[in-house]
Amino acid sequence: MTDLGLYRHLDEMAPWNDRLQVLEVIGVSDEAPDVKTFTFRSDNQTWFRYRPGQFVTLELPTTDGPLMRTYTLSSSPSRPFSIAVTVKAQAGSLGTRWMFDTLKPGVHVKAYGPTGDFSLHSHPAAKYLFISAGSGVTPMMSMLRWLNDCAPWTDVGFVNCARKPEEIIFRKELELLGSRMPGLTLGFMIEERSSREGWFGHMGRIDAIRLPLLAPDFREREIFCCGPDPFMRAVRQMLEAAGFDMANYHQESFAAPGVEETPAPFGSPAEGGPAEGGVEIPTEAATPIRFSLSDVDADCVAGQTVLQTARASGVRIPAACEFGLCGTCKVKKVSGTVEMSHNGGILDHEIDDGFILACCSKPLTAIEIDA
Repeated sequence: MTDLGLYRHLDEMAPWNDRLQVLEVIGVSDEAPDVKTFTFRSDNQTWFRYRPGQFVTLELPTTDGPLMRTYTLSSSPSRPFSIAVTVKAQAGSLGTRWMFDTLKPGVHVKAYGPTGDFSLHSHPAAKYLFISAGSGVTPMMSMLRWLNDCAPWTDVGFVNCARKPEEIIFRKELELLGSRMPGLTLGFMIEERSSREGWFGHMGRIDAIRLPLLAPDFREREIFCCGPDPFMRAVRQMLEAAGFDMANYHQESFAAPGVEETPAPFGSPAEGGPAEGGVEIPTEAATPIRFSLSDVDADCVAGQTVLQTARASGVRIPAACEFGLCGTCKVKKVSGTVEMSHNGGILDHEIDDGFILACCSKPLTAIEIDA
């Protein structure tokens, strides 16, 4: 039976705080083969404030210890009482397989975020084109759901590529939105036919010939792209060759900048980028760090990050990507100066408020950290 006593007006609730509250699973649904959507609510009657297209990092309490995995939200902030992630279980994917086997309604997990700059709200335009492949459709779905709720007349081209018809994630909902949103144009493309259902649409891989068929005016649109790295590279090269203004192109990737191969799963160690401006500031000797919440004093040796020093000292700071993108390791710097070279995992106003990303911050003076 539904507990109607849970209901409160939005102005009677505080926004969700990832440092204080955990998430409770309230729904699990199948979307496609090996693809599920997990829906969460706060365990403390709070609401979720984020931008469509952002992501969260889940801390999965596996038997081998906490496992950090980052997933884009497929839900829309226009429906702020819950959030959802839609994930595909790849061969050998430890975190997603654990979620498939373990997460059921009533189970609780810790989460960090939301964060990320891959959102139409960061790049407003008159016309959009969303290009995705596989589970890369999730941030596009978040943005499209927001548009359907808040600006359904928006001119949007939506191109999604999949291997087979039954692997098109959110296909039924997309077709329903296509009948309701007058400015939405859908384009599906598959690589091979299936014995499970007929297909009379586009086949093959997106290229310089097929893109104008799916979006004839693509040069006039703000383009968002998400999918496997080879897919995004191909789209980017195709647009560059077509003379598209790449200032209007945005892609979501969890790979470290400059890494060409497919990135390791979140949770695997990765080095941060170069110092801002490409200048490394040498540290001649160990620098004191005070971890105030843990009551630990430590020395950060030359070249080490705050996160590395914390781990060596037994201080736990949650971290996932470890190259300054996901924002999971965000901590408050009480005093001192650091050199921080991040990749978008922290906002300017957070830096102004004294926060740093521990994974890509190196102390220049003695510092104190709330950790």
